[in-house]
Amino acid sequence: MKSSYLPLLIEILTEELPALPFLKELPYMVEKWQKIAQKHHITSAPTLYFTPRRIVLYEQNFATHTQDMLIESYGPPIAIAFIDGDTTKGLSKAGESFFKKLGLSPNTPYETRLKDNKEVLYYAKMQQGAQTQDIIGEILAEWLKALHFGKSMFWGDLNESFIRPVRNILVLLGEENIAFNAFGLQSKAQTYLHRDVSFEPFAITSVANYFTSLHNGKVILEQDKRRAMILEQIATIESQEGIKVEIDEELLNEVVAITEYPRAAYGSFDKAFLQLPNEVIITSMKENQRYFATYKDGRLHNGFVLVSNSTAANLAPIVQGNQKVLKARLSDAVFFYENDLKNGFTPEKLDQILFVDGLGSLLDKTKRESIIALTLLKSYAHKIDMEIGQSQEILSTAVKYAKADLLTEMVYEFTDLQGIIGYYYAQKFGMHPLVAQAIKEQYLPTGEDSPLPSHILSALLALSIKLDNIFALFSIDKIPSGSKDPFALRRAANGVIKIIWHYGLDFDLLTDMPRLYQAGGYKPSDMQRIESFFLERLEGMLKVNPSLIRCVLNARVNNAKVRNLNTIIRNVEALSAFFEKSDKQALITLFKRVANILNDDITPSHIDESLLKLPQEIALYEALKALKTKEFKDISEHIAALFALKEPLEAFFASVLVNDNNNAMKTNRQMLILSIYNEFLRIGDIKDITL
Repeated sequence: MKSSYLPLLIEILTEELPALPFLKELPYMVEKWQKIAQKHHITSAPTLYFTPRRIVLYEQNFATHTQDMLIESYGPPIAIAFIDGDTTKGLSKAGESFFKKLGLSPNTPYETRLKDNKEVLYYAKMQQGAQTQDIIGEILAEWLKALHFGKSMFWGDLNESFIRPVRNILVLLGEENIAFNAFGLQSKAQTYLHRDVSFEPFAITSVANYFTSLHNGKVILEQDKRRAMILEQIATIESQEGIKVEIDEELLNEVVAITEYPRAAYGSFDKAFLQLPNEVIITSMKENQRYFATYKDGRLHNGFVLVSNSTAANLAPIVQGNQKVLKARLSDAVFFYENDLKNGFTPEKLDQILFVDGLGSLLDKTKRESIIALTLLKSYAHKIDMEIGQSQEILSTAVKYAKADLLTEMVYEFTDLQGIIGYYYAQKFGMHPLVAQAIKEQYLPTGEDSPLPSHILSALLALSIKLDNIFALFSIDKIPSGSKDPFALRRAANGVIKIIWHYGLDFDLLTDMPRLYQAGGYKPSDMQRIESFFLERLEGMLKVNPSLIRCVLNARVNNAKVRNLNTIIRNVEALSAFFEKSDKQALITLFKRVANILNDDITPSHIDESLLKLPQEIALYEALKALKTKEFKDISEHIAALFALKEPLEAFFASVLVNDNNNAMKTNRQMLILSIYNEFLRIGDIKDITL
């Protein structure tokens, strides 16, 4: 049946949606609809719109019928389907059962097909598509259940839950209102306009009427239009006030999500509050009030931009109300700030805060971090441009006071500013600038696009914190499993790897990690688990062909695994870069042949030059000797030299019989190939590469 098309509109009208959990699910919502529709044999590509109290799916051309389907049925083998396997004797009970199950007469003409190398009964029919208006409700019900916003709400006496109570559901296919029941509601052809316009339901007669009604009712349904309106209004304010507004993308997304008719307005606060750290003012405005910070002459300005959801001509009363609220919050912050400066840093009181059950207090954690940090400093002191005594003092002080701001009133109020507050207080208390900087950067990197610590002493503090988190929690079997990682240990391991790579620190999982673990005095644990944990993170972080990572992880130098993180990353990236500009398939095919010729029974021995007779094997041997004696400026040059053996190897394989009848010649040629393989093995195991 050939399908025609009609516009489809679905609106889930709710109480105010919480922006952040909704925005987390938003990227997956259309995809979930499409998968469910496809399961019902409908190809659908809707556009999703949203406002603070509605989720809307709209598709201009939605099929009125599902796709026609070829239904195929395979029955028993002919040998079983007919009496004695003879088609002239009629169907057996098994054959009759096949047709009966399909609702067909045993006299129905049949076909046969080969299945699993057996000829079996076969029946096929074309099932015409059903009317989509009859199954839209089923698709919608499945879609609503598939949405996951974190916590859901129950209301009334319903057993169903949703992100917020649902107040109406509108389903239109063309001009037809599709009946749908959910959340104790019967769908109605109505919606609600902006609250400034009306609190009463508004009747909807068609899809076109829906869009027109919302527009006239001061609801900007398209979130992209609301975003553009906000940015245009902010640009006007910047021009009028001579300021620069900091556009925080996360905040902008949230403001778009909580407004139906956005109106930006400018407000200000007392300049005296600028004595507070910038981050305190910005955080107070952003997280508590959803204001945008403003700057003038490159410095934080005592102004802000709010975005209201009001259609009122005069926004002055709204601005004044928001200024009063902000003044109260900033006054509290000044009180906390002055109290903290009066009380000073008291890191010894960290013994009153439990880190994790079984791992002692935060003070105990700080002591472990100090041991790790100073042990790391001994290994990497050559990278620090200062006297070792001075660097030890700076790092020891930074570790001691790193967590001290957790005891302050300011961090109690602004928990996201831990470390930042410590940075400002360390400056106020006259500590070395690098101590303050290390305290500020101790948690970096915090994510994939996060900056790294800007000084190596800050990096060593950050490493000590992340390594202690991993070592301590592994020691009590608090290990990430599946998608569960409550202590963010995967992020900690990612951070360790990024810092090590950025600063070029030689950190070996087989030697450095156990040494640090033992120094920290943790409970005995299987180091292999921690090693594997880091290698798993490495595989997830490097955006290259996974076989290159496996290749490098199987490298051997003097029969020992290469587990220096810096070396692994360097080798993987160099291999990847080399193959990007090479005939990789030809190279891999050739050099895998090198690996495949060898077997586990070969006993390594020296190459006897007197047994090299043919010019091709002599040329290959000379190329190998030159390779082994050459000094390479970097790993990329070394890799290029290894693969430059391609030409003499091809000539060798074309003219030289490795498995010669003369055992001495055979063994010598195998040793030549083994030596080449072992040179590659210093970088990685070439037989693992699949490109």
